[in-house]
Amino acid sequence: MHVTAIIAAAGSGRRLGSAKPKQMLDIGGGSMLQHSLKAFLAHPRISEVIVVLPPGPAAIVVDGVDPSRLQAMRAVTGGERRQDSVANAFDQVAASSDVVLIHDAARPFVSAALIDRTIDAAMTHGAAIAAVQSRDTVKRVERQPEGTVIVDTIPREGVYLAQTPQGFRRAVLAAAVAVGRSGVDATDEAMLAERAGYLVHVVDGDPGNVKITTAEDLEAARQRMGTAGQTPGLSRVGTGYDLHRLVEGRPLVIGGVTIPSDRGALAHSDGDVACHAATDAILGAASLGDIGRHFPDSDPRWKDINSLVLLREAARMVREQGYEIGNIDVTVILERPKIKDVIEEMRSRMAGAMGIDPACVSLKGKTNEGVDAVGRGEAIAAHAIALLQRA
Repeated sequence: MHVTAIIAAAGSGRRLGSAKPKQMLDIGGGSMLQHSLKAFLAHPRISEVIVVLPPGPAAIVVDGVDPSRLQAMRAVTGGERRQDSVANAFDQVAASSDVVLIHDAARPFVSAALIDRTIDAAMTHGAAIAAVQSRDTVKRVERQPEGTVIVDTIPREGVYLAQTPQGFRRAVLAAAVAVGRSGVDATDEAMLAERAGYLVHVVDGDPGNVKITTAEDLEAARQRMGTAGQTPGLSRVGTGYDLHRLVEGRPLVIGGVTIPSDRGALAHSDGDVACHAATDAILGAASLGDIGRHFPDSDPRWKDINSLVLLREAARMVREQGYEIGNIDVTVILERPKIKDVIEEMRSRMAGAMGIDPACVSLKGKTNEGVDAVGRGEAIAAHAIALLQRA
């Protein structure tokens, strides 16, 4: 059986009051989105995962799953409404898919057992959602001139609180999406399926499968992950290293500055070892892999690219994880030419790419005292260390 999971992560999360979409906020060990993706990528019955993201560039990094599973994931751009975002994702669902699950990225604690129950119910009944029965007495109220008053008490036995995942056989979801595209507004796909004439069955949800909506929810999630109270001042350190052979006919670029020289770094990009080492250090501090993972030399987009662009992109990626660059220290190892006269310009350019004050960038040049290829003037190398702080 082919099962597709759609992860809805295109919302802005305004109610949380964050400058970035709430699903991108770290709750400990990764963002809400990363935790949700990991749950589905690690599930043995999920064949493909389609994540719906806000417009604009984004890097999706999911640690702790079999790397081969990442090939089952792809991204699409969301729409104005949640139902538009899901419709965009449904357009990319494999034709062979039997069941499609829809899950909110803001529910990062979904369990494998709940995913199983939803898949089974969707396959059996055509449409199913996870939901929990209300534990509280439910009151229906109206706003009147004298204030809000109760007009009815609803038996709680008949009240269920909807969760995700919600699951559908492919044909059922196709009909629900068509209803949504006809102009009907809905809060979820179960409502659209109802409008399309289908009975939607309920499977037992999980009280722990909470949706993070408010700042209080976020704090509770961090408490659950054991990271509450650590967030404001949390620091992470990463190191970076880069080495390139020096050859004739190539420009020598260091820290975004082209330096007069008869030889330059042999590389797919411009060979800027200072930027490359700094990029690796920043990515490493946020556990986002390395420069080769995000900007492989097999990709023609990065051919001869200015490495300040790569550094800028790395800085953007770590900010999406909720970090700011505290400071960075780079040591360039080169026999000749000397770089002391252009170090300040290098610091300024690298700082500009990272969006930080030049005072937070240290760059220094060393020789290798004639030892090995660097010491013989055949290569150039750089080491870097970066400090990230929780934003």
